[in-house]
Parts: sequence; C-alpha cells; structure tokens
Amino acid sequence: MPYRPGDLHFGHHRIIDFCKRPFASTAEMNATLIANFQACVRHDDDLWILGDFAFGRAEDTAQFEGWFHSLPGRKHLIIGNHDDEAVISLPWANTEYMAEIKDGDQSLVLCHYPMVTWNGARRSVISASTMPRRASWSSPCI
Repeated sequence: MPYRPGDLHFGHHRIIDFCKRPFASTAEMNATLIANFQACVRHDDDLWILGDFAFGRAEDTAQFEGWFHSLPGRKHLIIGNHDDEAVISLPWANTEYMAEIKDGDQSLVLCHYPMVTWNGARRSVISASTMPRRASWSSPCI
C-alpha cells in the first residue's frame, strides 16, 4: 500500500508554531510521527514522502539518518523546497521532483507543490501534493 505524507519537517522547532501542531517540543513531534508511521506502515509498503522530510543544517546528517531509518517501508522522496543535499542523499528508493504511480486502479501524480494541471488531469488521474492541507496528528496514514 502506498502512503503519501508530506511536510513532516522532522527537527523543525518553529513548524510547531507556524502550523499549530499540537506538540510541546520537537522531540515530542518527532517521536509521535515515528510512532504513528511504525503503527501503520509495513516494511513492504511504499512510503512516498511528498517533500520537506526534515529541517536542519548539513551537519545534522546523523540525526536525519536516525529519523530516516526509524521509518518502515520502502521510502521514496518527492523533493520539496526544504530538502537539501543532506536529505536528498539519504538512501531513498528514489528521489524525484514529481512521480506518477498507481494505487490499485487509481493513477496519481505526486508533487510537493500544487499544480494547475498534470498528466491525465482530464482522465481521472489525481494530483497529490502537500500544500495546502491539514494534517491528522493522530495518524499520518489516513
């Protein structure tokens, strides 16, 4: 099953205030995100991160690797505006700015940014992006 969360912003303390996330600290946010993914994503599932996996400096690579390896599934990155080389160089199954995938019979175009049109837009193909949207903090898998 493909999961398509985005804008996780692991390690970004200001995202809690910017997006009114219900966490007292970045550590609590990071731990909750990881626990939620571990509760619903299996190792044979595809986890498509729709951009902005983590936020930090290039020297935070070890921390980025820790978060990355804590997540189950085959991890794919759709590159977002906050994904620098330290994030892109993690051992993703693939990294792309946009991807076309199937979820059962449904075709999807994945991109970090919202699009006015996309391949198959007039033929029942759905575009999945991260902006604008509201997250469900009880589970990232819905």
